[in-house]
Order: sequence, then structure tokens, then C-alpha cells
Amino acid sequence: MVEHDTLSATREAYDAAAPVYAQLFRDELRNRPLDRAILSAFAEVVSASGEGQVADLGCGPGHITAYLDELGLATFGVDASPAMIKLARHDYPGLRFDVGSMAAVNIADGVLGGVLSRWSIIHTPPQELPVILAEFHRVLAPGGHLLIGFSASDDPSQPTQVFDHTVAPAYRWSPDHLAAMLRKSGLAEVARMVREPQPTDRRQFQEVQLLARKA
Repeated sequence: MVEHDTLSATREAYDAAAPVYAQLFRDELRNRPLDRAILSAFAEVVSASGEGQVADLGCGPGHITAYLDELGLATFGVDASPAMIKLARHDYPGLRFDVGSMAAVNIADGVLGGVLSRWSIIHTPPQELPVILAEFHRVLAPGGHLLIGFSASDDPSQPTQVFDHTVAPAYRWSPDHLAAMLRKSGLAEVARMVREPQPTDRRQFQEVQLLARKA
């Protein structure tokens, strides 16, 4: 019941915020060269593995899905918010977008060359995250890659910290702790990028992106 209530509340909050969210973040990569670089590296390793499609899980209004498509990946997006998916389908009609949950993705075992989870785990209660990481592992082909982004906690000794997100309650993670959870799920860390907050950033949190590979 708690899981259902959390997902429902988050979905309803993003449904309500979808138009504003899309407007705010549509061009977010323009002034983020490091983010573009890690996405390009992700696209390169996925392409080099020769595996199949890439799923952008928690795709929101689809702007990052479209960017991966521009990088040459066969990409589709999944999000729990029907309003977000409606916007994505409108703005990027040539791409596939589905309503769905990261905890139960409607994809066969071992068929994806890559999974992108860009700040889509931040609203997941810590006790539920292992289920989602196991789902990422399930849908990836051997040799497939996961790129997962999140905000870092301030205290490395604390696995998570709650913060007051504009849309819904959210969690920051210790990068080492999350990397250990990935290993336990069968996803070995390949690289990480840590971006320090800029003076103009509303939240002064480190941003972390972990690249991991399924054996």
C-alpha cells in the first residue's frame, strides 16, 4: 500500500506540473557540457556493444530521449505520468513513448542495450530501490549499460537524505552506497561523473551520474 500510495502521489504531482516542467527543462542540456559529454559516452559504449534498444526510464517530457535519438541510439521513453507522456508524444512524434512503472517495465528479459535513469529514482523510497535496480538488470542484455543520475547526499556515512523537492518528496544518495547497490544487483560501475553545484543552481547539491555494465 505504501509503494502504491507513493507512486500514485508522485504521478499525480507530475501530471499537474507537466507543462511547467517541460518548459523549464526542454533546453537544459544547452548549458551543461558535462551532461552532454556523459550522455555521448553512454551512447558510444552502447553502440559499441552492438546490443538493442535503449530505454529512457522516467523520461518525463521526452527531451533527453530525443537527444539520445540524435546521438544515433534506437531509444524509447517510459514514464509513470500520462501527462508527461502526452507532451512527449506531441513534441517528438517520431519517437515511442509509453506510460509505465520502472518497477515493472513491460519489456522482455535481456533485450536492451542500455537503460537511462536520469534523476528518475529520486522519488523512490530507499527500501523500494532494490526492486527497481533489479528491474534495470533484468531488461538489460549481457554487456548492456546503465547510466543513472541523482543528487548526492552531503554526509557519506548516510546512505540517503530526504530533501524538499518542488514536485514531490525526494531523496539524495551517497554515491558509494548506490554504487554498492548496483553491484549487488549485478551491475558493475564503469565510471562516475560528479558535478559540483554552480552558484546559480537553486539547490547546492552535487550531481552524480554513474555508468554501470551488466556482466
